[in-house]
Amino acid sequence: MADPPVGGPPSDAALPEDAAARRPLTVRRLFGLDRSGPPPPQTLAGHPLRPWTVPNAIGFLRLALIPVFLIVALSSDDGVDAAAAALFAVIGWGDYADGIAARLTRQYSRLGALMDPVTDRLLAISGVVVCWHFQLLPRWALAVLVVRELAMLAIARYGLSRGVELRINWPGRLAVAPVMGAFFFAMVGLTTLGEVLLYVGLALVLTATWLYVRDGLREARRLPG
Repeated sequence: MADPPVGGPPSDAALPEDAAARRPLTVRRLFGLDRSGPPPPQTLAGHPLRPWTVPNAIGFLRLALIPVFLIVALSSDDGVDAAAAALFAVIGWGDYADGIAARLTRQYSRLGALMDPVTDRLLAISGVVVCWHFQLLPRWALAVLVVRELAMLAIARYGLSRGVELRINWPGRLAVAPVMGAFFFAMVGLTTLGEVLLYVGLALVLTATWLYVRDGLREARRLPG
């Protein structure tokens, strides 16, 4: 799963808000394929939350739909349920929708930067709960995924305590599709495809975690005190 930037005050390398607003919006940047340059300064620590934006409205809807998904999925007979899978897909793709909305409207916010990874994690945990309950995917692999998420929480806490700012890396970003795809395909009955995707996602998230640890330790050593 994609992980958030962690800790630290606004970076000196961040573009001023007016410079960020003038950055050309290419097709690659619109769809999140070009992530060069620093993040929008409005998303960094120390800036206002700005909850009332179009992207955050999408984010609030995603959060609200997670318990609905759990109710529908856990009410099914065997976990293979089209309505539950559709809800899961809508919530998952909503992450891309609010990112596109933010880049189109330039309504970046600190709340959005904090809320998106939390929602992604809650959705992933919900997928684990459903697939574990109905044994749709190997439980050992689901357990590894949960342990990894707990490890990321510990790493985030460590980063906040040391003023370390971690940037999302490409293995972590790429892991979102196979992990979420594993849950989706398991819920539509394509369990073999779901299992393969889960293994691919696990390899990516474990690689991403190792990179977070390595980069976090490097940055911590460079900080004074």
